[in-house]
Amino acid sequence: MISLEDSVESLFRIAVVEGKSTSTLRLRKLADYCVQELERRGLRNVETEVPIPGAGRNKQWDVAWRRGGKYRMGISLKSILKNLPGTVPNRIDDLMGETANVQLHSPEIVIGYIMILDAQSDAPTTRGLTWHDILHDRLSSLSGRRPPSWATGMIEDYVLVRVDFSTSPSIVSVSQSMDDFFDMLVEQVARRNPDVLSECD
Repeated sequence: MISLEDSVESLFRIAVVEGKSTSTLRLRKLADYCVQELERRGLRNVETEVPIPGAGRNKQWDVAWRRGGKYRMGISLKSILKNLPGTVPNRIDDLMGETANVQLHSPEIVIGYIMILDAQSDAPTTRGLTWHDILHDRLSSLSGRRPPSWATGMIEDYVLVRVDFSTSPSIVSVSQSMDDFFDMLVEQVARRNPDVLSECD
């Protein structure tokens, strides 16, 4: 069984110890963890690193689930380990852009985000908030998308994992339990596709 701790340790080893902070493999263990947890909840044949059609262009998603020839759920995985003042705003813009792109093509798709932020690179801004605080606030305001309010550019749910990579792969805080996150995504998939989970049994 893969755990969140295993996923964070893998990120630390690849990005910090091996110095490959941009490696496409740095979040592979986290993707495998997502697959494991979604399949435990009844979704079968969950995929990783797949292009999902969008209104503007196809976009690669870290984790996705397809049924009946259509993608019905996607999870994006991000790590923010340095240059938080430059990276956090960009990640927020990326979220809204890539989410709107896929939702304009498939409004009913369920979207989740997992972001890992290194606390050792954090600091208060001129407003007195840390970049973790700002990211948490923005993610909260952009999450909770539910029918019949199909707000484009919002997501169903997220988890923000704060780590400290100064000496070891230490998890400082998690915005909510991973179980609650995966439960919510699968619940929304089932509500929007009431026949889908029964087909997977």
